[in-house]
Amino acid sequence: MLLKTMENLWISSGFATLDLPHIIMLLLAFALIYLAIVKQFEPLVLLPIAFGILLANLPITGIMAEPVDGAPGGLLYYLYQGVKLGIYPSLIFMGIGAMTDFGPLLARPSSLLLGAAAQFGIYVAFIVSRLLGFNVQEAASIGIIGGADGPTAIFLTTKLAPHLLPAVTIAAYSYMALIPMIQPPIMRLLTTKKERQTVMGQMRTVSKVEKIVFPILVTVISVLLLPSVAPLIGMLMLGNLFRECGVVERLSKTAQNELINIVTIFLGVTVGATATAEQFLKLETLKIIVLGLFAFAFSTVGGVLFGKLMYAVTRGKVNPLIGSAGVSAVPMAARVSQIEGQRANPANYLLMHAMGPNVAGVIGSAVAAGFLLAMYGG
Repeated sequence: MLLKTMENLWISSGFATLDLPHIIMLLLAFALIYLAIVKQFEPLVLLPIAFGILLANLPITGIMAEPVDGAPGGLLYYLYQGVKLGIYPSLIFMGIGAMTDFGPLLARPSSLLLGAAAQFGIYVAFIVSRLLGFNVQEAASIGIIGGADGPTAIFLTTKLAPHLLPAVTIAAYSYMALIPMIQPPIMRLLTTKKERQTVMGQMRTVSKVEKIVFPILVTVISVLLLPSVAPLIGMLMLGNLFRECGVVERLSKTAQNELINIVTIFLGVTVGATATAEQFLKLETLKIIVLGLFAFAFSTVGGVLFGKLMYAVTRGKVNPLIGSAGVSAVPMAARVSQIEGQRANPANYLLMHAMGPNVAGVIGSAVAAGFLLAMYGG
């Protein structure tokens, strides 16, 4: 009787159905947990994603199972609806807006051009993806990795190519975490030491009225131009209005802290849970990882080259290193510009100048996503 009970227990356990593909995914989850905790690579997002991968690849838990014939689905299936319906990325954008100071962008409006130039990799990767056989919806989802904006990548991919969501998300957040390793060699390759040593002048003071009008104006213009971008731009600018208006401090603090933290947990775990062995261990996944790096590198190239153009036009008043901050990874990309500037000239202080293109990149990637959605969402 005891042996029979033990046999039944073994047969009903996950150990009996654990196979090599799931073991590989579990090892991937362990590796990502290591990178999040020990190396601190985007831990706020990477740790929930890694644990979601872990949960989804433990056999027969049913944690992502869909409801069938009246039987309830798994816990993460229901939480995943916030990703599937585009709710979580938009709420995260509200938190980002509440944490973002658009003052550097308003002080130097030309930063918008650098933010736009740093979306170059999106379109390069889109073209290369098409040449490699991906359809237009898949190519758009892969290309958006070049914006270095995780929520935007998730938002667009759930609309256009949800089957690519695990690979796109992991690539997007991994490369965001690796910005200090990826960007500096490109920046040094494309600029001269003289350009990197350029000291930029003090920025003008931005008035409170400007900061209040800006999110309202951007929302109206962007949404009229690209209605599909309303969830991202609308929530981003609402959060920023909370921050700048000065009369809803409680809402601003909630958006910056409790709300974005809760949503990040739900988004990370459920996106990770979509990375099952059956979905993730494919040749196309490796292609997406490589294309994501390609997209990110060319976005950096686009920003730096446009920075060099501004350096030439202004006769040496703009340090081209701030162009690399045009990707959306706030504030990490701006810090990389600062570090590289000080490496060339210890007296250089580029952080606030780089924050202009950096926050412009957040808007730019959202607009790029809206454009791609408008073009290929039908």
